[in-house]
Amino acid sequence: MNISVSPAEVRAWSMMGTRGTFGVTLLNLAQQNPDIVGLTADLGITSGMERFSHTFPERYINVGIAEQNLIGVAAGIASQGSIPFATTFANFAALRSCEQMRHYMGYLQGNIKVVGLASGFAMGMFGTTHYGIEDIATLRSIANLTILSPADATATALLTLAAAEHTGPVYLRLTGGMRTPIVYRDAQTFTPGKANLLREGSDVALVATGSMVSASLKAAEILAERGISCSVTDMFTIKPLDTEALKNQFGCKMMVSLEEHSVIGGLGSAVAEFLVTQQHAPRLLTIGIPQGYGPAGEYQWMLEQNGLTGAQIAGTILENLS
Repeated sequence: MNISVSPAEVRAWSMMGTRGTFGVTLLNLAQQNPDIVGLTADLGITSGMERFSHTFPERYINVGIAEQNLIGVAAGIASQGSIPFATTFANFAALRSCEQMRHYMGYLQGNIKVVGLASGFAMGMFGTTHYGIEDIATLRSIANLTILSPADATATALLTLAAAEHTGPVYLRLTGGMRTPIVYRDAQTFTPGKANLLREGSDVALVATGSMVSASLKAAEILAERGISCSVTDMFTIKPLDTEALKNQFGCKMMVSLEEHSVIGGLGSAVAEFLVTQQHAPRLLTIGIPQGYGPAGEYQWMLEQNGLTGAQIAGTILENLS
């Protein structure tokens, strides 16, 4: 299977955001592969699958607001040789369906692709009940599960393809809203388990995932104006972690993990678990969402309240360097 990546498509994907891009890409892939099946827990439009449902009604299943059943149905479909993509909000997938994901995806290693929609603060005013801020922590502990986290809409399209071609269970974590900042402007290689180095640098190594890749690139530009050289690595695979990419940054003064996820149990914890086993590893600063459940607000406001904008990240790094 393949998807084209042109400047026009990159712009269109960015306007649609990661969810819309996922839906368009899945339809494209389903036209090439009759084994692809789309499932959702009453979020067909929200997950960008409306056109898919009309084009392939016999390959589209809406189980209703029944996320645990969603994973069970997907497991049955996978057991018959098809490739199910099951969509629901990230927190419902990771928390409400955790036992089913552990059993069917971890233990039985079903070829199931679960798409966690609107992770982080993307649900805005819906608030804590809909924020997906513990999903990596929960699912990272499940054996045999590959966790992918695209940096932008282009990466979403390419990682949807990678998930479809990967044999085994995958959790695809989508962050951000519409008008997603563009990180990748052309086709790139996305190999699960291998990070992409986006910027060279010697002083500080920024290791980011999801929406925080774009924020990290902005922070690196700000810090460069202060004479601080920063590398930026897109750690789009949370599990398995690309430890070689981390080792390649061991000459830096400080490593910084960045994620739109709790600082407990996510990318930062995965990086720390590796660094503690290494000699001469740099010190680690973890930037993410502090523990606790604060007030709800619009997406950008929530990022600002948690210090996750490019300027705020640069300021936090400066404070810790000094």
